[in-house]
Amino acid sequence: MTDKASAPLALHLDSAALRANWQWLAKASGNARCAAAIKANGYGLGAVEVLHHLKAAGCRDFFVATWQEAAEVLPNLGEASLSVLHGVREEDMADALGSKARPVLNSAAQVARWKAVGGGACDVMIDTGMNRLGLDPREASADLLDGLTIETLLSHLACADEDHPLNTAQLAAFRDLAARIPARRYSIANSAGILLGADYAFDLTRPGLALYGGIARPEAAGHIAQVVRPRAQILQRRQLRAGESIGYGATFVADAPREVAILNIGYADGYLRGFSGRGGALLDGRRLPLLGRVSMDLVAIDVSDAPDLSDCDWLEIEYDLSTAAVQSGLSQYELLTTMGRRYARVWR
Repeated sequence: MTDKASAPLALHLDSAALRANWQWLAKASGNARCAAAIKANGYGLGAVEVLHHLKAAGCRDFFVATWQEAAEVLPNLGEASLSVLHGVREEDMADALGSKARPVLNSAAQVARWKAVGGGACDVMIDTGMNRLGLDPREASADLLDGLTIETLLSHLACADEDHPLNTAQLAAFRDLAARIPARRYSIANSAGILLGADYAFDLTRPGLALYGGIARPEAAGHIAQVVRPRAQILQRRQLRAGESIGYGATFVADAPREVAILNIGYADGYLRGFSGRGGALLDGRRLPLLGRVSMDLVAIDVSDAPDLSDCDWLEIEYDLSTAAVQSGLSQYELLTTMGRRYARVWR
């Protein structure tokens, strides 16, 4: 089997940028503690590695989606806290009982399930307008929650990346709930919510996207650093004559002779077809455009202005998340979480 370290494509992951992003978000959170969402395998970077780097930065509160994700990171948790956002199904009870991780209870059925087995400390999610996971506020009565040891009462903002009236409506609803439901901590702000101001911070903020280089709101520009830099190896350098096309569908036809590098990356690696004719690679800060369509395993890059590049050389893929989102039509979240298994993940 080929050593992953010798793979012809790699994600260069900047641990200093990751730590600096968390530290900036922690400062922006004011007096609130700043947690970290490391679900979806640390947004594609590797949950265990992200956990280690963020613990080194000072983070002590982490969130994953499922108990399967929790099992991967628990051996590395140390004295930090871990919450499982999707709560407890019947199938999860064996893992949840006695675990250091806490379930985030999202429904009356989950509350009843946890009470029935004498479960310990938990978190509770209340829906304040997202209409996704969470108790309906009308369900959140003393009778339902009585007997629970609630570590964190949470809600989740639906439109924090926009100046939307739902933000203030959700904030008002959460304040009302916090006034009548006892918990040790209260939390509503994600990455974008932190940037809405101190009113949204409460006791704990829960950034995700911004940790990994995403710009959740314009206020973060210039403060959040790029963490992920994909690199791909040149498999072949070739000439494209004037009038010749390249790739599926012949969507690019050369109007003059071109030098082309074929790179080992494609939509099977999460570099999706939305980059066709729009994406590019970087060489010493210079942009080299992508020609034609992205295919499953390969892309073509115009290297006419890079005469020294040859087979087996490497190019960085243009992947600033804000820029790449505009190029591809994908969200910044998709750009991170669709990166496939074939990359060597190289931390520095």
